[in-house]
Amino acid sequence: MTTTTLAVLVPLLPFLGAAAGLLLGRSAPGFARPLAVLPTLASLVLAALVAARQGGGRALDAVTELTPTGSVPVELALHIDGFAALVAVLVGTVATCVQIYSTGYLRDDPRYASYAALVSLFTSAMFLVVYSGDLMVLLVGWEVMGICSYFLVGHYWETPEARAASLKAFLVTKLGDVPFLIGLLALVTEAGSFRITKILGAVASGSLDHPTLIALLLLAGVAGKSAQFPLHTWLPDAMAGPTPVSALIHAATMVAAGVYFVARLLPLFEASRAAMVVLAVMAAVTMVGSALAALAQDDIKRVLAYSTIGQLGYMTGALATGDRGAAVFHLLSHGAFKALLFLAAGVIIHAAGTNSLAAMSRMRGLRDRVPDAYWTMTVALLALAAIPPFSGFFSKESVLGAAEHVVTGHTEHAPGAAGWTVLVAGLITALLTAAYAARLWLLAFRGRGAEAPDHGRQPLVMNAVLWVLALPSLALGGLAFRLLPDWFDGQDLTPTLTTSVLGTGVALVGGIVTYAAWRHTTALADRTPLGAVAAHPEGDAGLVEAEAIAAHRAAYGDLASAPDPSDPGRLLLGPVHRHAAAGFHLDAVYATLFLRPVQAGASLVRFLDREVVDTYVRAAGALPRLLGAAVRRAQTGNVQTYVSALLAGTVVLAVAAVLVAAGA
Repeated sequence: MTTTTLAVLVPLLPFLGAAAGLLLGRSAPGFARPLAVLPTLASLVLAALVAARQGGGRALDAVTELTPTGSVPVELALHIDGFAALVAVLVGTVATCVQIYSTGYLRDDPRYASYAALVSLFTSAMFLVVYSGDLMVLLVGWEVMGICSYFLVGHYWETPEARAASLKAFLVTKLGDVPFLIGLLALVTEAGSFRITKILGAVASGSLDHPTLIALLLLAGVAGKSAQFPLHTWLPDAMAGPTPVSALIHAATMVAAGVYFVARLLPLFEASRAAMVVLAVMAAVTMVGSALAALAQDDIKRVLAYSTIGQLGYMTGALATGDRGAAVFHLLSHGAFKALLFLAAGVIIHAAGTNSLAAMSRMRGLRDRVPDAYWTMTVALLALAAIPPFSGFFSKESVLGAAEHVVTGHTEHAPGAAGWTVLVAGLITALLTAAYAARLWLLAFRGRGAEAPDHGRQPLVMNAVLWVLALPSLALGGLAFRLLPDWFDGQDLTPTLTTSVLGTGVALVGGIVTYAAWRHTTALADRTPLGAVAAHPEGDAGLVEAEAIAAHRAAYGDLASAPDPSDPGRLLLGPVHRHAAAGFHLDAVYATLFLRPVQAGASLVRFLDREVVDTYVRAAGALPRLLGAAVRRAQTGNVQTYVSALLAGTVVLAVAAVLVAAGA
């Protein structure tokens, strides 16, 4: 079987599995799980074969014209280089793990069949984006992912949070997709083709007249899809969906699509220095702002959501320095440990039996109850914090090293301002990332909140998937920076000494300071009456002041639901904590600047329609109605009345004729 045939089957198999799952899921529920797992697993195997055959060598190009469309044909084109081959393996790995994990996580869900089918369709759409060599076909996968995310985020549609989150995710991403589509059409018009290779050829020859405008329009869509500032606000709310969906969206699909798109068309963005600076600023604001917000969140999934936004900021920062190898390297590394983090969080939530106990301030005694999640999440958090030798260290250092190369003048792919912006923001974010990673670990596994009810050991498939993902989180980085240059255009990914020392140093400082703050708040809490209640909810109430008990019960309802008094986030952030916990009030700002004016405009239009336009319409109908009523009154059915009226009219006409004649 040729490599082209294998590549075509990679997105096709999950699509067929999704179609079969939607058709047979309810009528034959026993087939739902095989239809979910087997096609995705087969696609992973085929993607691995495609990657092995591609081998980091010359890109595979295959094309066939779908239908004549005029001067710019739409073609079913494949373009598989080293980047595409490896990203497809990542997509297949994470999607397969999510499908296997979901068989345990959602084993009692009545809508599992439709859920699994949508996950397969989601996976197929991402494969299409990765392998496509034609922008119009890529756009199809891009939009299908948006539809799938709407349904999957809103899977628990009975809850208002899920309904609102799914609608918000759809609308915010569509807000970015409008300028994205305009930019896409403008690019195709100037390049004369939808083919990515031909577009890059047009960029290299300088045939584009407006590269800055096109690049900025495309960045709007990338910001929406990859949750970058200012269109990132949908991603934390999307945590209302099932946890495996969060793992899929954050690790290998949806948000990764925007980064991958810029990596594929990076020469287009490099043609505009202004666009590269805008990309760097967007990445810097996203990195630092999301890390601060993560340090203030209480819900474990929202911490991970803001973490994803920040790590995507690292990827876009690498692209802003002109190094797509570093960006995709971090995309691969992040995909492994972020999927592990979400699925481990799912084990914790599943152990508690409810999403409501995802709040870290309510966690207690989880280390011994979920040992698999404890050890694997520890590995993933160390990778997230970029502590050597875990995978996140090597990939994050490649990003910082790329920024250093721009600053020191070793590359001219990006302006110096972009390099400085990414380097400074990257180091600050490394400090904050280690801080919120340490805080999450301390509160989740050494927390002193309420002890959740014990629902027993988790399904074997859930714990097994955690260990599968722990392997690349631990070993991928050390192997990849030596092997990946052959796949990434020969780019050197070896960590540089300066950024390695700086990055690791600030990460260690962040972790140590957070631990010290946690020890301080713990000791302080133990000396307060309310802290004693939280630490010993079953203890002798006579040892605690009555006022503290009354205040606690008024706030929380019972002694067992006390929030963790040892949360170091408030101490570390100080007055910024309240604003960071609310995402710096961006939703409120958008509501004031955009939502309320639109609602006011809609109210005005509704008033004008009802009170002005409808009034004229009603008046136009009222006059004939009144005339009809008057004429109807004259129709009495009495012949004598009709004859009398006729004679009277004749007399009037005769008199009028005489008067006219006399006047003449």
